[in-house]
This record gives sequence, structure tokens and C-alpha cells, in this order.
Amino acid sequence: MDKLKMHSTDITEQNIDKIAELFPGVITENRNDKGKLVRAIDLDVLRQELSDHVVEGPQERYHLDWPGKRAALFAANAPIAKTLRPVREESVDFDSTKNLFIEGDNLDALKLLQESYLGKVDLIYIDPPYNTGNDFIYNDDYSQSSGEYLAKSGQVDAAGTRLIANTESNGRFHSDWLSMMFPRLKLLKNLLSDGGVIFVSIDDNELRNLLPICDEIFGESNRLNTFTWVNNLKGRQISGSGAAGTKEHIVCYARNARNVGAFRVSASRMKSLMPTVFKGFNYDVQHDELGAFVLKNELHNTNSAFNEETRPNLVFDLYFDPETKDVRTAPPSDTHLHEGFIKIGPKRNNNGTHQYHAFRWSRKKVESESFNLEFIGPSERGEWKVYTKVRDIDSTTLKDLIMDISTNSGAGDIDRIGLDQRLFDYPKPVSLIRLLCEAVTVRNSVVLDVFAGSGTTAHAVMELNAADGGSRQFILAQIGETFAPGSAGDKAGFRSIAHLARERIRFAARTIREKAGPTPPEIDFGFRAVQIDTSNVKSILRTPDSMEQDDLTLYSDNVKPDRTGEDLLFQVLLDWGLELSMSIVVEQMGSHEIFILDDGALIACFDGEITSELVRQIAKRQPLRAVFRDSGFASDADRINTEQIFAELSAVTDVKVI
Repeated sequence: MDKLKMHSTDITEQNIDKIAELFPGVITENRNDKGKLVRAIDLDVLRQELSDHVVEGPQERYHLDWPGKRAALFAANAPIAKTLRPVREESVDFDSTKNLFIEGDNLDALKLLQESYLGKVDLIYIDPPYNTGNDFIYNDDYSQSSGEYLAKSGQVDAAGTRLIANTESNGRFHSDWLSMMFPRLKLLKNLLSDGGVIFVSIDDNELRNLLPICDEIFGESNRLNTFTWVNNLKGRQISGSGAAGTKEHIVCYARNARNVGAFRVSASRMKSLMPTVFKGFNYDVQHDELGAFVLKNELHNTNSAFNEETRPNLVFDLYFDPETKDVRTAPPSDTHLHEGFIKIGPKRNNNGTHQYHAFRWSRKKVESESFNLEFIGPSERGEWKVYTKVRDIDSTTLKDLIMDISTNSGAGDIDRIGLDQRLFDYPKPVSLIRLLCEAVTVRNSVVLDVFAGSGTTAHAVMELNAADGGSRQFILAQIGETFAPGSAGDKAGFRSIAHLARERIRFAARTIREKAGPTPPEIDFGFRAVQIDTSNVKSILRTPDSMEQDDLTLYSDNVKPDRTGEDLLFQVLLDWGLELSMSIVVEQMGSHEIFILDDGALIACFDGEITSELVRQIAKRQPLRAVFRDSGFASDADRINTEQIFAELSAVTDVKVI
């Protein structure tokens, strides 16, 4: 029994709790003046969280550290002057689909998604480079001059992020990998919903480093599982010595573990998918007046650790009337047997110091839910057994051991949709990602993968939607990494891995649709392709003494000349924090092109000449938001007039210009 505190509230602890919720990575341990370990704030790390530059702070403390960690934290927080530009010709059902495929650096993608998808993603799956010494990682170098930073962030014309080979001979072999992962995981956490879960595939090489940085970012209390995926029972010699490797890992964290229940999956599907792991599900389905049920567990707890000492409230006598099916309970000391009832006592424990096994249910639950108990007996020895009825007859809890799904099955998935498996290097199996989706998501969940690779996550989401009629959305991000000259992808004419992934999604959608037959019209087999690019707004970084008279014409319109109205529309969605999956209808209103999103949630017009009549027609539709191109107004008076028109016809509309 807990004791009363008998003192006033500890404000310091409350403040630490608040900071921990916002910045779990700043929580550390220190010894107080009595030598006791207590929670504390790492003020140097907190300074970095609140700074727009790399700060110094060399104090030693209990946490994972590496050369470049502060720069990695800065990389997560540093702003970028970039946008997403739609690519209709690479899309499928562009105007109506809710799915999104982003081509570009995933760190940039995550920063651009922060406003629109903050707290909205239910499942994140990523398959980052395993850092084996043979693969590429992102190079996020923020230790540079301000001019170099502006160039890299897209504010002037210069090349951006590149991939680098991370060989074992690199003196920062593990540090560079950690510096790549840290800012991405930090931004991914922001996108998770309150009940959201992230899965990260990894092998033995970096598992020891991945867990500490995930503990720091998500909080150790939110670590749910480390799955072992036995993906190659033949084994593969990894280092030339020791045992052959047969497994990989999938690390699982929650945004808030208190909001995540058990991972429930179909028992029959698991038995067919992983027969080695999911055994013993051949239960006979029975029926009563409430419907179907199976008998899986006895009411007695078979674990002797649950007994009259550890669970005294669960050790009692139970009384059952075979004629009326009435059930009553009484404490063991009560020897009175109700007329017509038989007594079923707790099971004796013959192998321990305690006398009885406890029941699984309390007295109150036994009496209030006796309809979910099945009494079987008497046996030849006059004994009765009591079982609990399980109504969810095709559901079981996912186990943290995954077997019978091999790496090679990913290549088989490619073959089945009609593509050449040689185009893909070790694609993840669809059944693996679908399994995670089944365990975590509901039918309208948002699923995110920012190391999209071959596009397996999109394939799995579409397959699951077709199976259960769901409307799950996927968001994928993949850098436009080009194929090596002479490779299968290069010979097949694909420009990049992102290009090939989009093609895989098209082929998968066609195959799923054909296999499923008639599917509900709401099943979404499309995707909206967008590409990360520099801002739509011109750079105006000029000093007064460098300005010339002819340069003044550059600033009459701050939008770059190669940008379309649709480009500006997506910039507006990002700036306003609106979801990029909003449906789009393009209409002609006189000579003007207008964009109508989600039946009037937003109406936009980016024409070079905005008339009062156009403004009036848009205002009559009473959209929630309206946006125009600033240079489309001939004068300040026209802008003021626009505000007055909306005030008169649609006062609730939020009006902005770009």
C-alpha cells in the first residue's frame, strides 16, 4: 500500500516531467548531494534543442554519445527553404488518391511533412541502411559556412544532399551512421499519433547502437519489442568467422506505450503464414445463444506463481448448478453447499510450497460473466473442469519471433506482379510488412515509410486494403538514387530507384485488383507523386549596395517563373499545414483557373490578374480558406477590396496571398 507524501508538490519534478514530454532526449541521471541517482536535465542538450546553431558542451554523462551528435541534433532542427512539386505524369489517379510518393532526401521530406502530418501517422516502418560497410548512407553535413548552408538548403542554386559510401575503413564508421539516423528518428517521432508505433529493421551490426538512440528519442518506457526475424535458415557467413547468421531484427517503439494495446492478428492466417511459430490453433468452434466461441484456457491458472499468497483474492470456491447453469462464489472457509449446487474448489498445487493455484478471474467477474464459462464433467473421478469461452475465435497475439518468411519471398513478390526480380536488391517480403500493418493499424490508418526502396510498404498496404476493405493511406519517400551503369535497372531504362519503386506500385496495384476481382470503389490503388525542390519563391539575398536599377523588376513578382499554379498550391498546403492528400478539382471560372480542394476546404487561384468579379464568385462559395497570388493584384486597393468582399460574403474564410 502506498504511503501519503505528507509534503507539498515537488515543482522541480513537475517541471522535469513537462520537459521530458517535450524533449525526452534531454533526460539524464545525476547524483544528488546524498550520492543517490536522480533524474536530471542535460542542460547542454536542452540548449541544443532550443538553438539554431551547433552548441558546445563537453560534460560526460550517462547516454550514447558519438562525434557529430550535436550536429545531428542541429540537422533535425535546422529549417530548409524547399517545397514539394507535384509530378502528374508520374502519378496514378492524381486528383483523387490519398496516397503519396515523395522523391528526394528523406530528411527534407520529414521536415516538409511536420506541419501537415504532425501526430497523424499510425504506423511507421523503415528499412534503413544496415551499415555493413557495403552500402550508402545520407551525408548530412551542417558544419559549414552560412553561405554553404544557404546553398544546401535551396535558397541559392546549388546541389543539395548526396549519398556517400560508408566503408569500414572510415574512422567515423558508426558515428556517421548514427548521425544519419538520429535526426530522422527524431522527426519521425513527431509524426506518430498518440497510439502510433514505429518499426525499424536492422541487423546485428547496428542493433546495439539503434536501441540507445531510440531509447533517447522515444523514451525507454516506450520500447515495445525487439522482433527476431529468422529470414535465412540456411545461414550466411557474415564475418568469415563464428556462426552463420540466420536472422535480422525489427525494433518496435510507441509514441506512448500506454495507448497501445496487444498486437492482435488473425490466428488462422498466422498458422498458414508462420506454421513453425503459431501452433495449436485447431480449436473446435462451438455455438451458444450468444454466437460462436472456442475453449482455449481453463479458468484455473496453470502457473503456480499465482497462488493463495500472491493472489489471495483469486483463490476461492466456485458453486455450479448443472440444471439451472447458475454460478455462485464463496470464500474457501465457507463449507455450506447451496442446495442443488456442486462445489468446484481451486486446483491443488502438488509441486510447490503453496497449496492452491489461483483462478484467472475474480469472484465478481465469475458471477457477472458466467455465460462465458463452460463446465465440463463430471469425469470418472467426479471432477469438473471449467473453461473460459473466447468469442474472438480467430484472433491471437502476435509473437516477437517471425519465421517461415524468408528474404527470398521478397523476390517472389516481384515475380508475381510481372516484374523482373533482378531489378531489385533484396526487397522486403510483402507478407512481413503486411503482418506489421495487420497487427497495428485500423482500416483508416496512415502508414509511412521514408526508406521506401522497392516500394514493398505500398504493396502491403494496398494488399491489406483489398483483403479487408480498408482505406489505409501510405506515404513513401525515396531519394532519386541513380542506378550504376550496366546494372539491371540501368539496362531496363529506369532513371532511379524512386522511378522503379513507382513502377512496382503500379504493377502491384494491377495484380491485386485482378486477383481480388470486384473491389469496393473506395479501395485506393493510386498515388500522388511529388518531388522535393527548391522553394517556389525567388532568392532576394542582395545587399543594398549590390542592387542595380534593372534588378528592381525581379521583385515585382516573387514567384520563380518556371513554377505552375499547382506548384504553388502544394506550397500553400505545406505552409498551412494541410494534408497533401486532399482531393483536387480544377475548374475554369471565366478565363481563370481555380483549384478546389476537399469540396471547398480550400479554393486557390494563382493567375497573374485577380479581378473583383473573380473574388466575388469565390467568396460566394464560402470556402474555409482562400489563397491568391500576391502579384495578381494590381494595387493595394485591390487587396483591400478583396478583404472587404470576403467580409461581406464569407466572413469565416481565412484569406491569404503567396
